[in-house]
Amino acid sequence: MSRVIERRREILAEMRRATIDKGYFTIPEIAERCYLPRSTLQDWVTRLLDEGCILQKEERHGRHPATFAARSVLPVSACRRIFTTVDGDRVECYHECLSSGCAAFCEYHHKRAGGALVHVQRDGTLLRECGVLTESEVEIGLSPKPAAGIAAIRREGDEIVQTIRCIGGPAYSLTDQMAEAEGVCSVTAHKTDGIIEGEVRTRALVHIGIGIDDTDSPEGGATFALALALLQHLSTGEGIIPIGHRVAMLKPDLPERTTGNSCSYIEFAAEPDSLSEIEERAQRFVSSEALSPEWGIAVRQGFRILPELSAYGIRARSEAVSEEEARAVAAESGVHLFGGRGVIGALAAVALRGMPNRVLLDPYAKVERGAS
Repeated sequence: MSRVIERRREILAEMRRATIDKGYFTIPEIAERCYLPRSTLQDWVTRLLDEGCILQKEERHGRHPATFAARSVLPVSACRRIFTTVDGDRVECYHECLSSGCAAFCEYHHKRAGGALVHVQRDGTLLRECGVLTESEVEIGLSPKPAAGIAAIRREGDEIVQTIRCIGGPAYSLTDQMAEAEGVCSVTAHKTDGIIEGEVRTRALVHIGIGIDDTDSPEGGATFALALALLQHLSTGEGIIPIGHRVAMLKPDLPERTTGNSCSYIEFAAEPDSLSEIEERAQRFVSSEALSPEWGIAVRQGFRILPELSAYGIRARSEAVSEEEARAVAAESGVHLFGGRGVIGALAAVALRGMPNRVLLDPYAKVERGAS
């Protein structure tokens, strides 16, 4: 994200917060909150006054500083984070919203519009869209037409550019809010025949998934809890964006299981050269925190479905799989394994990535693959 855009977002957020709390703010107050010199904050105030984002309430009188107020106490952005990962000619676009209602709105209209997208899925406030590096016509308009759609996705160097066409509320989001979201490098937009078309630029990151299993023991612990702790731990790294955590049930009657035989999967977006560092940090963390000496983790870069890997995950839901089989499939699929017997379930967690919770949590459910 552009440092200027990020700084603007931080300053406006503090100005709005002060306006809500007491009806105004002063330059010394915001400078202190944002750890900026007063002269720098004065430049920002001048700029935001010119843009119409804030207004001056009172001029300076003697030792009393001038007071200002934010023009609107609407959220700076309903878009919390927008980021993208790339795997070959496929791109996964992640859009985390302030509201599940907004995310559901975009899910509905983006699905209907089609365009460059091949799969759209919503997890609460997180919208996950899988698309192709291509350009496609999307017909946007008032009902019954879709109100928003992704017309094109392209790569330019280390950036992904999404071309979005929209009308109404989505147009306001594109022109006034998306630029404030974490992960966005820039947004440009123009209006043609009542339709807003804009380009949203984000970093071309890589997708990294980690499967975890056999970290607990009959005396205590839980793999899901350690997985969540690992998710938080790795998210502190530079350029690493957490995506989420899933639990998957494997063959429920294996004699080696601790209780129900579940494994965990966590995923991140990261800079292309960060895989080795993530693997090293994950190994250190799990080896020091696991209660079982048989802990195992599986690390994969990329999100595209690989037939042999997928078949392994499906088999692990209903059959006993050996550690040797797991290591052979991992080697062929480019998945890195670390640890002991737990790599069997850890690899299965990676292999089952993308399946809905109703399938992941029921080992007897029929498997239906998505389009990633």
